[in-house]
Amino acid sequence: MPVYPRIAIVILNWNGIRFLQQFLPNVKKNSGGAEIVVADNNSSDDSLSWLRENHPDVSLIEMKINTGFAGGYNKALKQVDADIFVLLNSDVEVTNGWMQPIIRLMSNDPTIAACQPKILSFQQRNLFEHAGASGGFIDYLGYPFCRGRIYNTLEEDKGQYNDSREVFWATGASMFVRADVFHELNGFDEDFFAHMEEIDLCWRMHYAGYKVMVEPASFVYHVGGGTLPKSNHIKTYYNFRNNLMMIHKNFPADRMWIIMVIRLFLDGLAGLKFLASGNVKDCWSVVKAHFYFYGHYQHRKKVRNESMRLIKKQNVPFIYRKNIVFSYYLLGRKYFSQLENKFSK
Repeated sequence: MPVYPRIAIVILNWNGIRFLQQFLPNVKKNSGGAEIVVADNNSSDDSLSWLRENHPDVSLIEMKINTGFAGGYNKALKQVDADIFVLLNSDVEVTNGWMQPIIRLMSNDPTIAACQPKILSFQQRNLFEHAGASGGFIDYLGYPFCRGRIYNTLEEDKGQYNDSREVFWATGASMFVRADVFHELNGFDEDFFAHMEEIDLCWRMHYAGYKVMVEPASFVYHVGGGTLPKSNHIKTYYNFRNNLMMIHKNFPADRMWIIMVIRLFLDGLAGLKFLASGNVKDCWSVVKAHFYFYGHYQHRKKVRNESMRLIKKQNVPFIYRKNIVFSYYLLGRKYFSQLENKFSK
């Protein structure tokens, strides 16, 4: 008889009672066989009392301090006993049978450390959603994008990306991850707080010799912007800051510094573009992101050195060998299909 993995769906919640009310019943209905856990990141709304009254069968983990997506999940997952964790945003509508294709895929290949379903927009259900689409990638300068979403261009899902395949990163909005690998790699980098911590983790998974996959036979619908809207100067700060930390932490030493110099120039241009558009707060967020990184350089250097000790494999696949900014804005390549055959292997 086959031995099925123990699965725990862990929803990190912070003042998200409206999403729990809307989507938790659907998760329970369509996720038979999995333990469902809500890890509360020190919410100030009525999330906990509502859960206790309406869903007493859901396991609760209460944290007294909000340490963001990264710290919250790190603390919560130390208290969850499972073979596979499913990190699920509270604003995700899952579908009937959504877990089975991914669990089957991971059960048949123990080298798969993480996998995501296809992520579609909750509001416009025929479009891919910003956070993950049909699998994540980065370019050689560390800019992330997705199969089905490059910058603000969301492709219509016509089945063009329905193949199960390896990707560079899997979205934290709906990430299936092996518990032993998560703990082996020390989980998320808590300095990130929120945004791009899943890309950093997947990068380290590649270095450790594991695969990251997308399985579009499984699909979910994501609202997006549940904690911070897509256009928000705080989100701008985290995106630029965390991208700098991720580049410094993960790129090989022979390329890292030249990439950092190039990114300093390109981030400066992005800041000027924000300023020219009247987005003063976004411009200042870019400046603050760089000040943070340089001010914490010695600490981040130690983090990089610790991370590099876990490397078993030098070459990381599925990095776009061109610059996605240049391809998108100057060459007009808005769709992932226009970028194929230009990835490292």
